[in-house]
Amino acid sequence: MLAFRNITATPDDPVVDWGPEGVLTALERGGLVPIAKLARAALADPQGEVAGWVLEAAACTDRPIAGLLAQRIREARDPAAEVARRVRDAIARSGLSLRAFAPLCGTSPSRLSTYATGKTIPVAGVLLRIERASNHQIATRSRPLNQARTRGTDTPLIAI
Repeated sequence: MLAFRNITATPDDPVVDWGPEGVLTALERGGLVPIAKLARAALADPQGEVAGWVLEAAACTDRPIAGLLAQRIREARDPAAEVARRVRDAIARSGLSLRAFAPLCGTSPSRLSTYATGKTIPVAGVLLRIERASNHQIATRSRPLNQARTRGTDTPLIAI
């Protein structure tokens, strides 16, 4: 159970009441519940005060979760990085290689690679196709291939 010292706030209070010292304490010693609460507050307003405290505190601790949360805040502050992360996550969730996943999204492997690295930002419709293709791959993996709709191949059709 996380407890703060030398501050009047408690972990049950809103994160903004914790102040920088409470945020550092949560990052250094907090379990899943306070870390999740902190992450929600910081990512709800990546330009805000709490997010700033997280970035400062993350620089003072070597706990891996602090670095991961700081990275997510930096990505949320940079829309191109956020989109690239979403593309990489979709590829990973699909369970396919980038080369195998790209045609399911209606794009080439080289173009998908530029989206995944952040060199190019896809338009909203393309990002939605990528995420839908990933979700479809997850759904089709959970049922036998012979139950998937096919077009004379082993590749399930995807409604995009």
